This record gives sequence, structure tokens and C-alpha cells, in this order.
Amino acid sequence: MSYKFIDGSVTAAKGFKASGIHCGIRKNKSKRDIALIFCEKRCTAAAVYTTNLVQSSPITITRKNLADGYAQAVIVNSGNANTCNADGDLKAQKMCDLTAQALGISADDVIVGSTGVIGQILPIEPIEKAVPLLAAELSEDGASNAAEAIMTTDTVKKEVAVETTIGGKTVKIGGISKGSGMIHPNMATMLCFVTTDAAISAGMIQKAVKTAADNTFNMISIDGDTSTNDTLSVMASGLAGNEEIIAEGEDYNAFVEALTAVCRELSKMMAKDGEGATKLLVCKVSGAKTEKDAKGVAKSVICSSLLKAAMFGADANWGRVLCAIGYSGCDVDVHKVDVSFASEKGTIDVCRNGAGIEFSEELAKEILIRDEIDIIVSLNDGDAYAEAYGCDLTYDYVKINGDYRT
Repeated sequence: MSYKFIDGSVTAAKGFKASGIHCGIRKNKSKRDIALIFCEKRCTAAAVYTTNLVQSSPITITRKNLADGYAQAVIVNSGNANTCNADGDLKAQKMCDLTAQALGISADDVIVGSTGVIGQILPIEPIEKAVPLLAAELSEDGASNAAEAIMTTDTVKKEVAVETTIGGKTVKIGGISKGSGMIHPNMATMLCFVTTDAAISAGMIQKAVKTAADNTFNMISIDGDTSTNDTLSVMASGLAGNEEIIAEGEDYNAFVEALTAVCRELSKMMAKDGEGATKLLVCKVSGAKTEKDAKGVAKSVICSSLLKAAMFGADANWGRVLCAIGYSGCDVDVHKVDVSFASEKGTIDVCRNGAGIEFSEELAKEILIRDEIDIIVSLNDGDAYAEAYGCDLTYDYVKINGDYRT
């Protein structure tokens, strides 16, 4: 591991400031609902988005603005998703225009995001009043306020930073994210904004972002619903002073490793903070014939509602793991499959060669009542490995989503 975690967030990298305030989109005045991230220098930038055919207006505008591979600011609100609205594109563009005016940059260099309820008109007046205040409050200490401002049903802020060495220079990568429900592989109701001071070309940062997302955010599932607003964006200021990464090689690999570490940590935070969740579930699949098979099995297990319910009840019902593997559609010999459960209290083997074995239900219960559970699957048919991230399914999930809009 060539990186290390450090204190910090989306302003850890050189050149970045952030802010977050309450502007009035959310009725609760104690909750911040609009955030701004700004870099003193125009950045190379890239993003990946939801695969849902219904996509938010902010995604439409952000795609347009990032077509040239550059950006300098992020403006994002919570409380309203600005999706399925006739005037949505106009409102998203207006948010970019307001941000550009306040910061003295081009509106084409603004990434815009929204999250919250779908199908309700986004009021632009509170945003018009807020943007100058946001710009005035920009600070290297403002990342935590920005992380708070993008939360919806999240119960905790999600922010992380790492440090690595590239070309003999210290490079930092930091990010904030939100996401608690309507989360499923191929991005989710999640917004993630990452910044770095690495010098990297627009083409290579796009490649790196996709690679990192495929192995982290695209391996999360909270509830099987794929959202309309998911965006992961990365901006790179180049202020670390390393020689610009323009091709694959040692420097690029170091960057991808560190970026993936940031995205993986944020992914785990989102999975653990799933709506109503009490436990983080990590399915670790080894011995697959291909990476595709490993990922497919891990996702299938983590998406199983029956398995998620069993984990909520601390029930070592390993048959539900085998069941999920069986319908995954992956190339698996079920007669070779081993399954174990693990937590800070230890590891217990529950299945060997596709069949049950004797184990202590008391020890299994002790392992499974913890708040972080590993579901360890050995396919014993190859060398490929993958992880997927999810949470248990609880009574509170239904309560939260039963009256989310009203």
C-alpha cells in the first residue's frame, strides 16, 4: 500500500476551499442545504453518472460542462433532486451561472448537483441569495460544512482524505459524499465530490475515475433501487507539482490506488449508513474464474433481501448466501463453495463444498451481532477476487421510505 489515510476532506489537496450553509430549500433551518467547492486554478476533471434512463437535470448540465475535461467549482443542493421537472435544465444552468458570477469563472467550468425529492420544482430564489454568501464563506476549513450540506437521509457526514507519493511529490486526494438509500450497483442515490492536487491529464483522470468507481461505488447496494442523480466527480489542480500523468505506468497506478482507497472508504461509509441500517456488510469473494464472476457473486449476495434480513437478526443462515450465489448468473461450481462469517469477535465456518457443516450457533450469534460483518465466500475455482458493500434490512428502512416525500 503506497498511500496513507490523513486528517482531511475535500479541501485536503492544495488549491481547494469549500463552504456549506442553509439557504431555505429545506424547511428545517438547522440543516445546511447548499454547498460550494472551489479551486484557485482551473482543473482537469472527470465524472461518472447513474445508468438510470431517468437522469437529473444537473447531470445533463454537468455532462455538457465536463465535455472539455475541465472544471473549477462544484455547486450542489440537498432537499430537492431537480429531476423530472420541465424547467430543470434551466434551473441547473442558472446554478452554474450564479456560481460563475460569484467566483469570476466561466459557467462552463461548474459541476452542478442536486439531491432529494424527485419531481418537485426546485426553487431558484433561495439559491440566488445563497451563492454570494457561499462564495464569501469559502475556506480550507469549510469541507465539513459542505459535507453536511449535501446530506439527505444520511445520519453521518462522509469525508476522507489520503496522501501518496507520485513522481517524488506528495499528492493528496480528498472527498465528500452522501448516500443512504436508493442505492444499488451502477451508481446510486449518491453524490461524491473528490479533489486532488495531482497533475494528471483529462483523458487519464477520466480513465482513473471509471476504474475506481467500478471497484467501489458500483459495488454498493442498499436497497436495489438505482437512482436518477448519481454523480462521482474528480477535479485535479496539479498543484502538487508532480510531472503530469499522461499515460499508464507507475505514477498512474499510484494515483488510481489512492483514488480507489478514497472511493472505497466513502463506499463503506455509505453502506454502513444505509437507511435504517444497523450493520455494514462486506461480501469478500475469492477463488473466482474471472473478476466479472467475483463481482457478480459479491453483488448478488449483498443484494439479497433475505440475507440482509438474516444479518439484521444475527442469524447465520448461510443457505441464503448459497441461494444468492446460485441465481447470480455467474460461472460457479456450487459444489466447491465455502462460506464463513466474520467480525471483530472472530470467524466461523458455516459451509464447505456447498454443504452445511456443524458450527456453534452461540458463537455465530456473537459474531453477527456486531456492526461490521464480513461474508466470506471462497469459490475455489480460480484466482479472481472482489468485494461488495451493503447493509442489513431493518424495520426502520420501511418507516423511513413510507413517508419520505410527505
